[in-house]
Amino acid sequence: MGKLILVGTPIGNFEDISLRALKTLEEADLILTEDKRVTLKLINHFELGKKELFTFNEANSEKTMDTVLSLIESHNITALVSDAGMPVLADPGFNLVQRCWENSIKIDVVPGPSALTSALAVSGFPASKFLFLGFLPRGKKLRRLLREIKGFEYPIVFFESPNRIIKTLQEILDNFGEIEVFVAREMTKLYQEFFKGKISEGIKFFESKDQVKGELTVVIFPTRRI
Repeated sequence: MGKLILVGTPIGNFEDISLRALKTLEEADLILTEDKRVTLKLINHFELGKKELFTFNEANSEKTMDTVLSLIESHNITALVSDAGMPVLADPGFNLVQRCWENSIKIDVVPGPSALTSALAVSGFPASKFLFLGFLPRGKKLRRLLREIKGFEYPIVFFESPNRIIKTLQEILDNFGEIEVFVAREMTKLYQEFFKGKISEGIKFFESKDQVKGELTVVIFPTRRI
């Protein structure tokens, strides 16, 4: 019977990959990937050789689940990777891991970079306890969520798209008032950028740009006012 290994990959800078992750990807008979093009860049960069890739993402995970389980059982080592960072965290895969447990398929993990923990570490907020929300909902669902977490006494971390960051920060300001915010853009990449300050200043900071690009990780502290 095969084995599934969750492999953390770099969130931007390829030099952040671990030796164990490289060894696992090199030994893997099959790699489950969100996007073959993204994973191929990593494979080719480190010259890991020709690999069998199978697309497994949010759009097809339920439809292909039985096929994927059969593939894992017919291969010696199957690696699960996301486009960046640790698979399953705000990425598809938790349902596959659950099914592997149910079917007594061996599971292992190769830890790696995480936008979540990296942003928390550099934010300067106390991080012994925190709430992670993944990608926030929109519209009424977002406002309902903000009301629910308004009194939360620890940092809250979430991901946001560049075209929504200003609107989301404005929603937080309207609901929480003036609090401190930390935003990391394109972490570990060439154009990495950090902002920390009042949330109203954060709105102005991003409004001043012609265009906001890249991946954003946001940390707020609802009960810590400045």
